[in-house]
Amino acid sequence: MTTICGLHFSAKPLWNFCSEATSVPDVIHCHDWQTGLVPVMLFEIYKYNWMENQRVCYTIHNFKHQGMGGGDILQATGLNRDDYYFEYDRLRDNFNPFAINFMKGGIVYSNFVTTVSPHHAWEAHMGEFGYGLGHTLHLYQEKFRGVLNGIDYDVWNPESDRYIPQHYTKEDLAGKAKTKKALRDRLLLRDTDKPIITFIGRLDDQKGVHLVHHAIYYSLSKGAQFVLLGSATEAGINAHFQHERQFLNDNPDCHLELGFNEELSHLIYAGGDMIVVPSNYEPCGLTQMIGLRYGTVPVVRGVGGLVNTVFDRDYDTRHLPEERNGYVFYQTDYSALESALDRAIGLWYDYHDEFEKLMIQGMNCDNSWKYPAKDYVEIYDLIRHK
Repeated sequence: MTTICGLHFSAKPLWNFCSEATSVPDVIHCHDWQTGLVPVMLFEIYKYNWMENQRVCYTIHNFKHQGMGGGDILQATGLNRDDYYFEYDRLRDNFNPFAINFMKGGIVYSNFVTTVSPHHAWEAHMGEFGYGLGHTLHLYQEKFRGVLNGIDYDVWNPESDRYIPQHYTKEDLAGKAKTKKALRDRLLLRDTDKPIITFIGRLDDQKGVHLVHHAIYYSLSKGAQFVLLGSATEAGINAHFQHERQFLNDNPDCHLELGFNEELSHLIYAGGDMIVVPSNYEPCGLTQMIGLRYGTVPVVRGVGGLVNTVFDRDYDTRHLPEERNGYVFYQTDYSALESALDRAIGLWYDYHDEFEKLMIQGMNCDNSWKYPAKDYVEIYDLIRHK
């Protein structure tokens, strides 16, 4: 049996983590820049202090946030030797010779490196989304791969969700229709025969905020209703959407809820017909997985984990027709988004039986932790026996 110790961030010495565990771990699983120096300290310091057999799996959720520091960080961690760690093949940032890069250290010193979807692994290695670490990933490509995230099927389950008024299954969708009405009642939307298009998430550049804004007005112009639940990360974006909320306040087909509300998010996932995820980049994305779980058809941009989880109903060539579950567009312009939304809204209005079939195919997908957990166990066993 492999014992795992998962680390995020703390000022405690590394050996304290292990002493507090029920047993000494075989594998330490670290995440993101905050723990990037843990494998460095393990290899350079703690392996000489009774931790010579521990191995490290290092998972990167977002390459954009890498963690930078100077010689003072080395002194604080006990690594000390500036001339040694500022070498390019160790911790020195690939573009700033006067900084150490925590995430680079995690990549160099770990026994295995993962990111949160197979397609994002390719984007980080070969494209722009490695944010300067592509060459480092290339040097260590034999120990780098993408493992798709999952969602908790006990929390996100239309058959038992405590936040929705009516439960339902893929065999009986009547409860989804009743939940849709409850969503309209909650948000004072017009009770009419229209699809509800939704967005749930942060309002920032990563999430394609310009396309989110366009999706609102385009959906309304095509005879759909629109519900948004999101919080802005920048003052300017927040002010913009506050203005839009006031402008659309009296529109009976639109509701913008600015902030986070867990209960409302469950109601929107269950009561919506479609969910739009127009991200500029998306390492994995959970929104589209939750949408699929609730029979809410995703309309996504073809990046990162969105490519690994949403398969275009009309154009996907890698999956059988009965395995397709949504709509995908690839460019970042308005026309690309409009094309995907047109197809989704058109199917809802003109071929509703086919739309319902697409909903059920999405609900058939398994995006639980069943398969990712198996992948990680294989990685743990691989590095434990090296």
